[in-house]
Amino acid sequence: MYKAKVIIKRKKSILDPQGKAAEHGAVLLGFKNIADVRIDKQVEFLVNVNDEETAKKEVSEFCSKLLSNPTMEDFEINLEEIDEV
Repeated sequence: MYKAKVIIKRKKSILDPQGKAAEHGAVLLGFKNIADVRIDKQVEFLVNVNDEETAKKEVSEFCSKLLSNPTMEDFEINLEEIDEV
């Protein structure tokens, strides 16, 4: 069994309105050294398979088909083998 941690990020060419709002808020609060804020999503879940290659393939398909928008977002996958829960 594997624990998957997926980070979903907007592509650099896509505006990040949440990041821009946070950056503007930082300026209003007096933070003068904050720039280029990007806000990403992190999703964690279990994958009940016995080998890493199968886990990576399934997680990648899950991300491509449901968790991310391939037009606007990229994703990074981190897998950790764990004992049965």
